[in-house]
Amino acid sequence: MFHNRLLTSQADSAAQLITPHGRNGSRPTGNAQANSSNRLDASVYAFPRWKRILDLVIILLTAVIWLPLMIVIMYGIKVIAPGPAFYRQRRIGLRGRPFLIFKFRSMKVNAETLSHEEYLERLMREDTPMTKLDASDRRLIPLGYLLRATGLDELPQIFNVLRGEMSLIGPRPCTELEFSCYQPWQKERVNAPPGITGYWQVNGKNKTTFNQMIAMDILYAKRMSVGLDLVILARTLPVLCEQTVTSFSSRWRNLRQDKNICVPATATNPVTTRPTNE
Repeated sequence: MFHNRLLTSQADSAAQLITPHGRNGSRPTGNAQANSSNRLDASVYAFPRWKRILDLVIILLTAVIWLPLMIVIMYGIKVIAPGPAFYRQRRIGLRGRPFLIFKFRSMKVNAETLSHEEYLERLMREDTPMTKLDASDRRLIPLGYLLRATGLDELPQIFNVLRGEMSLIGPRPCTELEFSCYQPWQKERVNAPPGITGYWQVNGKNKTTFNQMIAMDILYAKRMSVGLDLVILARTLPVLCEQTVTSFSSRWRNLRQDKNICVPATATNPVTTRPTNE
């Protein structure tokens, strides 16, 4: 008898789910429909609870580090380059929901973006490593290269995390233009909350191709867990230090090459040709 009552109760519950006018046949009011829609939207865009708790705990524990650092960088940008210290841009978040991302401004005010957009389109078409243009980018402010090489330009995204738009760990949020060019399978990367650092960042980053980045982000979206997030966090600082050293070494080599090219030929300083196999 208990089994029959349980089956009847389950059948009634299922009927309520598929019946558009509720159990008694009455049509729901406008407010009820709106509340139901809001609850559905909230569940679709909600972060896993464990992820939200982990983000907030880490941010609070490290506030004595990142908050003074942000203040110093903010005033440094204001002194070195005229214009605002922060930069905002629309990005694509969880499940394709757009939001405004915060960054420290690393470029001159009203710098052109066409060259970067064309470069990104080429990376999406070609199977080449995603090397940045920063080494020879004349749009950068004096402090800009340092901020971008160390990743400190991303520090204000902590406020995006506090607002519930990003997580500390996750795929980098792409631009609307980039997202519009995605193939259907590539859009699966937005099934995970966007992050400041992530699986791709600690597994090759600029040495990988665009499709390899997408594949890593999708893999993280399927396997994200507390343990994986902690491993990525632990690896972020060492990887970032290594990438910073590599970036500055590359920039130094480029500057030396440019200097050698610009030196005029004289009797005491003849121009030497570089071997073609370098």
